[in-house]
Amino acid sequence: MTAPTGLPPGAIGDESSPVVAAEAGAVAPLLVSSVEAVARTRLLTVAANTRLVDVAARLSGAQISVVVVCDAVGVALGTITETVLVRHLGLGQADFFSTRAGDVMTQDFSTCTPQEPLSDLLAMMHTRGLAHVLLIGADQQLLGVLNARDGLRALLAAGNHEEALLRNHVMGIGDQ
Repeated sequence: MTAPTGLPPGAIGDESSPVVAAEAGAVAPLLVSSVEAVARTRLLTVAANTRLVDVAARLSGAQISVVVVCDAVGVALGTITETVLVRHLGLGQADFFSTRAGDVMTQDFSTCTPQEPLSDLLAMMHTRGLAHVLLIGADQQLLGVLNARDGLRALLAAGNHEEALLRNHVMGIGDQ
């Protein structure tokens, strides 16, 4: 479509304008794959026969509050959060030195794939009250642990980038 009569190319109403192109680019959702590198750094795994004292040691030095219990080939069997660990130990339901990870792990966990829209995943996490979701590849291999905070940071950064592009366009600074 061309600009209405009397309007120069690129003016409001011209569908070939940079604003329309920017809007079209903004429609593409940010995918979970955009935070995959961070999710990989959040991945802590243990075997099902790992003692809780060792699970606690792994969690104490980590920047995440969940460890994934895996089988021999790396498939996720369950998770143990700091809260679950403290609950079992604090209530005397588990012996720190003899209880194994497989005995206290939560088998009900949520997963996502790198191809999912990040905003949809974060909305689901919010609705279900989840802080972490396991990132699983096409072959069911564990890729990482997505933390809601990391996902929100990525969406905020993407939004700030789009805002800066629009502001620069409006101010006549050009694309940066």
